[in-house]
Amino acid sequence: MSELSEYDYELPRELIAQQPLPCRSDARLLVVDRASQSLSHKYIRDLPELLRREDCLVLNDTRVVPARLVGYRVATGGRWEGLFLAADERGFWRVLAKTRGKPSPGELITLRNAHGEDDVQIRLAVKEDEGVWIVRPESDEEPFRLLERVGRVPLPPYIRGGEMVESDRKAYQTVYARTPGAIAAPTSGLHFTEHLLEKIREKGTTICYLTLHVGEGTFRPIETERLAEHPMHAEWGELGQSAIEQIESCRGRGGRVIAVGTTSMRLLEAAARGGTLKPFRGMTDLFIRPPFQFRAVDALLTNFHLPRTTLLVLVRTFGGDELVKRAYEEAIREEYRFYSYGDAMLII
Repeated sequence: MSELSEYDYELPRELIAQQPLPCRSDARLLVVDRASQSLSHKYIRDLPELLRREDCLVLNDTRVVPARLVGYRVATGGRWEGLFLAADERGFWRVLAKTRGKPSPGELITLRNAHGEDDVQIRLAVKEDEGVWIVRPESDEEPFRLLERVGRVPLPPYIRGGEMVESDRKAYQTVYARTPGAIAAPTSGLHFTEHLLEKIREKGTTICYLTLHVGEGTFRPIETERLAEHPMHAEWGELGQSAIEQIESCRGRGGRVIAVGTTSMRLLEAAARGGTLKPFRGMTDLFIRPPFQFRAVDALLTNFHLPRTTLLVLVRTFGGDELVKRAYEEAIREEYRFYSYGDAMLII
C-alpha cells in the first residue's frame, strides 16, 4: 500500500487530550497482539505484568527544550513567533519563523520571556526555504540556558492552540529526559513514572537508552499522494555500544526488544540497516513504510498518531495494516484519549 489516502481517519475532537492525567501511568493501554490478531484493554501501570524478565525496553532520553519563541520586530513593532530548531558552534541558530510582513536580513527581534517582559534580542541573518531563518542572539549565553528563560514549551497546536501553562514544563517531559535537543516530546515515554520504571526493573526486564532528537518534521502531514515521493525529514540520534550489548544480551536469552515510541523504533532500525545492529551517531532520514523489513524491534509501545503522518504509516507497517486500523477504530469507539497527552497502544 503506498497511497496517502489510505492513512486517513475521522477523530471526534473531544478525544484529543488537552492535558495529561494526574498520574502518568493511569493512561489506558490497548494491547495489539499480532499472533492472535486480538485486542485487549489494559493500563500503562500493567506493563510489569505484560513484560517478561528476558525483555529489553528501549527508551529515548532526549530532552525537550523550550523552543517556542515569542517577540516582536523592533523596526515595526509587529508580532513575531519562532521555533528554535538547532544551534551551531559559532552561535547561530536555525529558527522556523512566523510573522506578518517581510522581515529583512539584519533586522532585530526582541524576545519576550515567560513573564511577558522584553528580554534578549536576536538578529536575522539569512533566510532559507520554508520559513527557516538563520539568526544570532545578541548574547553569549549558552543556547539551552537562554531558551530556559525566554522559551516556551513547544506544544503541538491541537493542545490548547499551542499555548502552554506552567505545568507543561514538567508534564511535557519524560522523567528520564537527559540530553537536550528535541522540539517535541517522545510522547509514549510521557507515561512512565519513576515508580513504574522501578517495578519494571524489579521484574528483571532490562531498560536501556538511546537518543533521538525529535525535529520539526515529525508531525508534519505528508503532502504527496504517493508515500515514496515524500521527502523525509532528518533527525539526529545516537545509539551507543552499551545499549547494543544490552539488546544483544536480551536477544541471546530469547527476549523481545521493545521500542518505546516511534522515535526509538526509527533509530534502532536505522542502526540495523546493514543487517546487524551497530553503534550509530548522526542524522537519519529513514522513512519506515511498506514494504519494510524490521531487523531490530520485536514490539512497540506508542501513542495514537495523527492521520496522514509518517508516524501512522510506521505503526501500521509494523503492526499490520488491517489489525492497526481495527485497533484505531476500537480506541475511538472506547473513547481513548488521543495524541501527545493521550493513551497508548502496545503492539506485540
